[in-house]
Amino acid sequence: MKVKETLIVVLFCTIFTKCHGAIRFANYYNNHMVLQRAPQRANIWGFGTAGVAVSVKIDGLVVSTINVGADGVWKTLLPATTAGGPHNVSVTSSDGGAALSDVMFGDVWVCSGQSNMEYTLSGISNYTAYIDAAKSLHNIRLFRTNHKATDVPQVEPVVNTQWTIPDQHDAHTRVFSAVCLMYALELAPHLQRPLGLVETNWGGTPVEAWSSPDALAKCPQHKRRAVNAHSPSALWNGMVAPLLPMTIYGAIWYQGEANAGKAHLYACQFRAMIEDWRAKFHAKSHSQTSNQFPFGFVQLAPFRNGSSSLGFSEIRWAQTANYGYVPNPSLSAVFMAVAMDLPDFESPHGAIHPRFKEDVAARLALAARAVAYGDSSLDYQGPFPSRLSISGHTLTIEYDSGNSAIDVRANTGFEVCCGSTEAHKCTAAEWKAVSITAHDQTTVTMDTHVCSGQTHVVAGVRYAWHESPCAFMQCAVYGKDNGLPAPTFVKQAPFN
Repeated sequence: MKVKETLIVVLFCTIFTKCHGAIRFANYYNNHMVLQRAPQRANIWGFGTAGVAVSVKIDGLVVSTINVGADGVWKTLLPATTAGGPHNVSVTSSDGGAALSDVMFGDVWVCSGQSNMEYTLSGISNYTAYIDAAKSLHNIRLFRTNHKATDVPQVEPVVNTQWTIPDQHDAHTRVFSAVCLMYALELAPHLQRPLGLVETNWGGTPVEAWSSPDALAKCPQHKRRAVNAHSPSALWNGMVAPLLPMTIYGAIWYQGEANAGKAHLYACQFRAMIEDWRAKFHAKSHSQTSNQFPFGFVQLAPFRNGSSSLGFSEIRWAQTANYGYVPNPSLSAVFMAVAMDLPDFESPHGAIHPRFKEDVAARLALAARAVAYGDSSLDYQGPFPSRLSISGHTLTIEYDSGNSAIDVRANTGFEVCCGSTEAHKCTAAEWKAVSITAHDQTTVTMDTHVCSGQTHVVAGVRYAWHESPCAFMQCAVYGKDNGLPAPTFVKQAPFN
C-alpha cells in the first residue's frame, strides 16, 4: 500500500514538476500586484519541496507557517489586511526564499469575455490621457493572461502581462482592455482604495468556452469537438480555472455576440456560468471570495445599421434571464450597462467593435457602486415598464411605477404584435411598428390601429428589439435625471 501511495505522489509530481525545487509563488503573484483587502483574506500559494516548512511574512513579520504538501504546493491565507500599501510579502524555507515588493491590498476585479472586453486602450481616442490618469492614482494595477484553450484544467495561467502600473510608454498597457481600465478609473474616485484588474478574454468566443463542465451540465448539452477557443470549457480550463485560488472582489463581463441566434440556450448558460464561477472561486480561495460576489456585464452594443438582425435583441433579453433588468430573482448581485444606444457604424475596427468604451465603463461603474458597493443613494438604472394598459386603440406604458421622470428623445422603437385574442403567440414576422403619440413625466402613449379586423387585439409589446435600434444616444426613452436608456423589453398579453 505504501508503495502504491508513493507511486501516486511520484506520478503527480512528474506531471506537474513542482514537488521538488526552489520555493516560489504561483506565476500570477508578482511585484506590484493587488491582493484582496479586508474583511476578506488574500489566499496565496506556490510551489516548493514536499514536506518542507514555509514561513510567510508581511513586511518582515511572520504571519503564517505551513508545510509544502505532498503535491509540491504550499498555500495559506494572509491576515485580513486593510486597503493600502505598499507591502512586502515573502516566503522562506530551507530551499531558499521568494519575495514580492510593492504589493497593495485593495479590490481585485476579473475582466472577461470576448472581443469587446479585449478591445484595447490604443483603440480609444486620446487613450494616453486615460493611461496617465490611471498612472497618477498610483493604485491601479494591471495583469493579463494569455490565450490558452485546453481540455485539461491548468494549474497556472499563461501570463501575457505580469502585474504592472499603467504607463503610456508601456506596450502592455496600451493593449490592455479599455473597458476594464476605464471601469476602474470610474470607480477609483468613489472608493479611494487600490484596484487590481485581471484581464482574461478572447475575441469571438462563446459562453460555453468559458463555462466549466459543471455549468454546462445545467443546460442543454453540446457535442464535443476538437479543442479550440470555441470548444466547451476550453477557456475555462486554460484561462479561468488557474485563477480560482486568487481571492477576488468581483467580475465584469462583455460577451454574447458569439452566441447570437441561440438566446434560448444563453439564458440558461449565462446564469449557470455566473453561479458556477461564484461557487468555484469561493471554494478554491478557501471561502474568501464571496459565493455571491458581484458580477457585472455589458448588454450587447449595436452592430450593423438598418433592420438586419443576428439575434442581438434576444441575447440582450437572455442576458437578464428574461427579466429585462438586473438584479432580479434569478440573478442576484448582478449589474449591467445598457449599450444598445451606442452604435459606431464607422468604427475602423468594424461596427461590432464600437469605440465608445468610456460610456460603457461609466454606466457599468455607476451600477457597480450601487450593487457591488451598496450605495443605495444612486439612481443607476434606466426606466423600466411597470404597467401596460390598453383602452380601445391606445396603449399606455408607465415607467418605474410613476416614481421617476422620463426623457423621451424619439417617437420610434416600439412594436406590437396583433392577434385575434390575447392568447395569440407572436412570431417574428408579426411585429408592427407603432409610434409614440403622447407622453408625460412617467408614461408614453401609442396608437395601435395597426391591429384591426380579425387581428384587432394587441397580443404583445416590445421595445428596441433590433440589432441597432437607434442613433447614438437617441433611443426613445431615457431617465430624465440619470440620462440612462430604458433597456430592451418584451411583454406578452394580458397587460391590464
